This record gives sequence, C-alpha cells and structure tokens, in this order.
Amino acid sequence: MEVLFHLAAVSGGILYLMPLLLLVVLVVALERGWALIMIRRKGDDLLRDLQSRKGREFLEMELAKTPSCPQQVVFAAVLASHDLTSGEAYAEEAMLAQATLLDRGLWILDTAVTLAPLLGLLGTIIGMFNAFQILGNPDTAPTAITGHVAEALVATATGLAIAIVGLVFFNGLQQRVRLVLHQMERIKVSTLNRLYRQPVRTHGDASVSLLARRGDV
Repeated sequence: MEVLFHLAAVSGGILYLMPLLLLVVLVVALERGWALIMIRRKGDDLLRDLQSRKGREFLEMELAKTPSCPQQVVFAAVLASHDLTSGEAYAEEAMLAQATLLDRGLWILDTAVTLAPLLGLLGTIIGMFNAFQILGNPDTAPTAITGHVAEALVATATGLAIAIVGLVFFNGLQQRVRLVLHQMERIKVSTLNRLYRQPVRTHGDASVSLLARRGDV
C-alpha cells in the first residue's frame, strides 16, 4: 500500500484519479451492455412473433403484448400509418429518434479512452521533473535516477491500460447498437409487408444507413 501511495505522489496525484476513471468505464460499460442485451432480446422475440402475424388486427394484438423497447416504438409507428409511404416515413422518424437513445452514455467511454492516456502522460511528466531535480545533485547514483524514471512511467502505463479496457468495451457496445438498429429495420420491413402485402426492400445495413444520417460515418 505504501508503494502505491508513493507512486501516486510521484505522479503528482494523477494516479489517484485512475481508479475513479476505471470505475466510470466499468459502470457505463456494464450498464449499457446489459441494457442493449435486453433490448436485443426483446427485438428477437418481436421478430419471431411477427413471422406468424398478418393483418392489422393481429399486429395490433401483438403490439399490445410487446414490452416497451425501441423496436416496439418502430412497430407502433408503422401500425399508426395508413399506407405504405406513410408507414415508411413514420418508421424512419421513430428509428432516428430511438437511435440517439441507444448510444446514450457511449460518449463517456469515448472520453475516457482519450483522457486516460493523457492523464497518464501528465503524471509521467510530473514524475520526470522530480527525476531531473535528483539528476542535478552530483552525489546522486545513476540507479536512483533510473528508479525515479521507472516510477514516473507507471502513470502512463496505467492510463494506457484503462484506455485499452475502455476501447474494447466501446467497440463492443457500438457493435451491439448496430445490431439493434438492424433489428429495427427488419421490424419495419416485416410489419409493412404484413400490413400492406407489398414487398419492401431493405436499404442495406440499417446500422450504417442510420449512422450516416446522423453524421457518424
């Protein structure tokens, strides 16, 4: 424990911030991961039930028993339409609105991935100042200087480790968001087909198309 306090002091107190930053990363990642898993599971159930439903009456019965989720909002938007054109327009509007909710909190992970290495580098620079002060003493042994340099580098290593963990979670959650967006596109098409009995072609990967509309790609 004394070693940890010593390393934190060498970094100018920067290392005290690292556990807090790691905690934020883990909390956001676990909360968003669990939420997206449950959302996708509800979407899978809705898609499975849609395969055996045809006609507005049966689809409205399906809507009544579907739990609240982004896919259910898209489903309800299509059912509120009166023709194919309005159905597609209502669904697109609902999908764009829900897309901003799906990636809620991911900006925190993105910020942590960028901030952690910078904080670590700042801690290392502060530690190097201390090493240079020791270097000015003619009685200082070379091993003492290298020891202080090694201690200063701990802050950078810690920041990089947190950034790596955050990046893995961030990319994984973004992939889950894309899968849910694709689910919403499938629900839109399936519902329109069963309501109006006309083939509706998908627009490719829904995640890419929606993110493009939002300016993410």
